[in-house]
Amino acid sequence: MSKDIESHNPTSELGASPPRRASISQTDKGRWERLWPVIACGAGLFSDGYLNNIIGPVNTMLKTIYPDSYKNSSAQANVSSITFAGTVLGMLFFGYTSDHFSRKWSLLASTIIIILFATLGSGAYGAGGSPRGLLAALVAYRFFLGVGIGGEYPAGSVGCAESTGELKEGTRNKWFILFTNVQIDLAFLISAIVATIVVVITGENHLRVAWRVCLGIGILPPLSLLYLRIKLQEPEAFKRESLAHTKTPWLLVIKFYWYRLTIVSIIWFIYDFSAYSFGIYSTSILANLLGPSAPLWKSLAWNILINFFYMPGCLAGAFVADLPSMGPKKTLFIGVALQGIIGFIMAGCYPWLNKPENVAGFVVVYGVFLALGEFGPGDNIGLLASKTSATGIRGQYYGIAAAMGKIGAFAGSYALDTIQKNAGDDEIAAGRNPFFVASSLAFLAAGLVLLLPHVGQDTIDQEDLAFRVYLEDNGYDTSKIGLGGVSVTNVSVEDEKVEGKTEGA
Repeated sequence: MSKDIESHNPTSELGASPPRRASISQTDKGRWERLWPVIACGAGLFSDGYLNNIIGPVNTMLKTIYPDSYKNSSAQANVSSITFAGTVLGMLFFGYTSDHFSRKWSLLASTIIIILFATLGSGAYGAGGSPRGLLAALVAYRFFLGVGIGGEYPAGSVGCAESTGELKEGTRNKWFILFTNVQIDLAFLISAIVATIVVVITGENHLRVAWRVCLGIGILPPLSLLYLRIKLQEPEAFKRESLAHTKTPWLLVIKFYWYRLTIVSIIWFIYDFSAYSFGIYSTSILANLLGPSAPLWKSLAWNILINFFYMPGCLAGAFVADLPSMGPKKTLFIGVALQGIIGFIMAGCYPWLNKPENVAGFVVVYGVFLALGEFGPGDNIGLLASKTSATGIRGQYYGIAAAMGKIGAFAGSYALDTIQKNAGDDEIAAGRNPFFVASSLAFLAAGLVLLLPHVGQDTIDQEDLAFRVYLEDNGYDTSKIGLGGVSVTNVSVEDEKVEGKTEGA
C-alpha cells in the first residue's frame, strides 16, 4: 500500500488507537428509527437480484418460443447482459449525484426508473409482432431498467452502510449484509420459484404469457419500498461529511484512494464475472444436462435448489463478518479461496457430473460452489467498498467499484457463451472450461484481498477523520464540509492531528 494512504489509515492492522471523535451512533434515535433507514436503503437490491436472475428462465422461455431468432445469434447474450450495461451507467451517474446532491433523492429517482421500465419490459411488444422487434424492444427496456438498478448501489447501499453506523456496535456488518447481498440472493431464490410456479400454471403452451408475468412481478419490490424512501432522511454521516457544498479536491482524492479503489474494483470484477454469468446460464445448463425431452418446469425446479444454496452461504457470511476474530476481510479471503478449490474439483469431476443420472450430484457440488462465493465476496465486497472510503466521496468510490463488478458480469456472460461455443461438439469441455476460468480468477481475488485494510465496527467514523486530517495536511479548507448543523468532532481537527500523530505509524 502506498505510504500516503497507510500513514493516514485509521483501520490499519498495526494496532493504533482510534482518535477521539463523536460517533454517528451517538444520536437520540430509538432502535426502529436507526434500523428502518438501513432497510429502506438496502432492500432495493432485491430488485437487482430478481430482475437480473429472472432473465435466465425468461431467456429459456424465449428460446423455446422463438428458436429461429435465437439460433446462431447473440439474442440470448444481449437480452441477458444489456441490463449490466445500463447498470454501469446508472452506478456512475448516481454515484456522482448521491455525493454532490443527495442520497435520498438519488435513491428515489432510481426507484422510479426501475418501476417504469420494469413495467414497460414486462409488456414489450415488437414492431408488427415480429420476434426480432420484440427482442429489440426488450433489450432497450432492460438497458434503461439497468440504469435504475445502478442507482441502488451508490445511493442505496452507501446510504445503508452509513445508516448502520448508527446501530449497536458488533452488529453493523451483519445488518448491512442482511439488507444488501442477502436481499439479492433471496431474490435469486424467489425468482427461481416464481418462474417454476408460473410455467406450471400456464403450461408450456402459453410461455408468451409466462415470461411476461415473470418480468411483471419484478415491479412489486420497488413499489413496496417507495413510501419508505419518500420518508427517508439523509444519513448522519452524510450530513456532517458531505462535500456537496464545497469543491471536491479530486487530485487529493485520487492520491489518497487510487490504490485501494483499484484492488476493490478488481475483486468485484472477478466476483461478478463468475456469480452473474453462472446465475444467468444455470437454467440453460440444467436444460442441457436433463436433455431435450425433459419438460421446462423440471429444469426450473432444479434451478430452485441451485439458488437455494445462495442462502446458507450469504446468511453465514453475514454473521461471521461481525465476529471479532474474523471481520469482512478474512471472511472474503476464506470464501473466495474455498470457492476456487471447489471449482477445480468440479471441473475435474465434470465428465461424471455431466451425466443426466448424476444431476443431483451436479446440483449439490455446484450449489456449494455458489454458496462459498456468497459467503466470501458476495457478502463482503460491497461492505469493503462502502467502508474503505470517506463519506464525502463514498458514492462515487462505491459506484466505480460496483461498475467494475457489473462490467465483469457483462464480460462474464459473453465469455461463458464464447467458451461454450468454442468447445464445439465437446460437451465435457463446454461444461468444464468455465469452471477452470472461474476458479483461477477466484485464487487471484484471494491474493488481492490481502492487500486491503482491516474493516472494523467504527471504520466509517475513523475513515472520515483520516480523510479530514489528510485534506488539512495538504492545505484544503475543511470548514465547508457537511450540510451544516451537525456536530463533527468533540475536538478540532488540529487537536486530532496532535493527538493522532503516531496513528498508523
